[in-house]
Amino acid sequence: MRGPSRFLKLPIKWKLTLWSSLLLFLVFIGYNSFQYFFVEKWMFNNEQQVVQQTMREFLNYALEKEQSFEGEDLAELRSFLEKINQRNQMIRILDEEGNPIVVVSENFQDIPLPALPPVQSIRTQTQEVRDDLLIMSSPLTIFQFNGTVMILKNMKEFEQLSGALFQVMAIGCLTAVIISGLGGRLLARQLLRPLQSMNETMSNVRQKGFHERVQFHDNQDEIATLMKMFNKMMDQVERSFLQQRQFVEDASHELRTPIAIIEGHLGMLRRWGKNDPAVLEESLQTSIQELARLKGLVQELLALTRAEHVEIEEDVALRDPDRAICHMIKKFAMIQPTFTIEQELAPLAGEILAISEEHLEQVLLILLDNAVKYSGESRRICVRAKVQENVVCMEIIDEGIGIPEQDLPYVLDRLYRVDKARNSGESGHGLGLGLAIAKRLLARYNGSITIQSVEQKGTTVTVFVPLRQ
Repeated sequence: MRGPSRFLKLPIKWKLTLWSSLLLFLVFIGYNSFQYFFVEKWMFNNEQQVVQQTMREFLNYALEKEQSFEGEDLAELRSFLEKINQRNQMIRILDEEGNPIVVVSENFQDIPLPALPPVQSIRTQTQEVRDDLLIMSSPLTIFQFNGTVMILKNMKEFEQLSGALFQVMAIGCLTAVIISGLGGRLLARQLLRPLQSMNETMSNVRQKGFHERVQFHDNQDEIATLMKMFNKMMDQVERSFLQQRQFVEDASHELRTPIAIIEGHLGMLRRWGKNDPAVLEESLQTSIQELARLKGLVQELLALTRAEHVEIEEDVALRDPDRAICHMIKKFAMIQPTFTIEQELAPLAGEILAISEEHLEQVLLILLDNAVKYSGESRRICVRAKVQENVVCMEIIDEGIGIPEQDLPYVLDRLYRVDKARNSGESGHGLGLGLAIAKRLLARYNGSITIQSVEQKGTTVTVFVPLRQ
């Protein structure tokens, strides 16, 4: 149990090295083993074929010539056998009692012969290997002669060659162990290099800040995709961090101002102003206004938090959105009687929106309230809708003071206000959270919001809400 436990605790680079080395080693061992046994089998078959060919040539010759195995025929037979005999091979012709009549050999003099099978036992052609000898025997019957032909092939050279081949492959296996170890190490280093780069980048992020990124070559593989996703994630983290820091700074500024004003007036009243009715009334009125600002800011911050964590039902659906929006606009028009709100909602008839009625009404109220606050001298607002593929586009158009071009990229950020100095005195207005709340609510439903504006000509806010299929 301790072995697997220790292996699991190894660093991943050593695991990759060991596994890749083992894989390469096993592949090399398997290939060499197959090659060794194949070559050995092929060589042995060749030796067998040589012996069989010699046996066939002799039997064909003996049957064709009808030798008597006596006198001059023996000299002629010996001459033929010497002609067909191969290297490291012996041919023996034995009589019925097993006595050798003719023996022909090549490089076979110093090799002791093993116990050979009795002639009487040889009834058919047989083949066997004994003491490094390949022995082929065959009965021979011509006229009155009954004997045996025996061919012995010395296999020592074959064994030596086979042993040398085994040694070469064994050395190759040892070399394979070293090469596979080095190769596995290089492979592990190559595979882990991007992860090491990510680790270094994370360390740099902790020491230098969120602007650090992983440097990589985009070759469209899985590692490059991982690096790309890491950089995108860091972009998002940096952007979120900067927005959070800006939010804290802006919220601190927004809270500090009314608190400082209230503190100043209360200090003045405590010192001497409580005895002056005019100063007392002015201080109380100013403090009430600043408290209202604080209350509005806290409420909108809570609304923003709820928008970021709102629970969305999977099957949420708003049917007949044209009627719901028309009803909401009528309620809003009652509290803004000086404004004319035009409606073009016919394209929404029969459609189903993937958003709750409550949240859509909250978004539209925020946008209509902004249109009223920054309408300037104009008293006309237009709300129109159209359907594009699987998305509904709703536009809230006013002809008011507009938004400067340099401020457009930031108006959806929390606590961002255009011309803060001008709006800071408006009680309960211009806190810079309404559009951020609308953006968060729409994002929870996979929707979005865009703004187009020209100063002194008006603003068009477009809301995109997905349709429910």
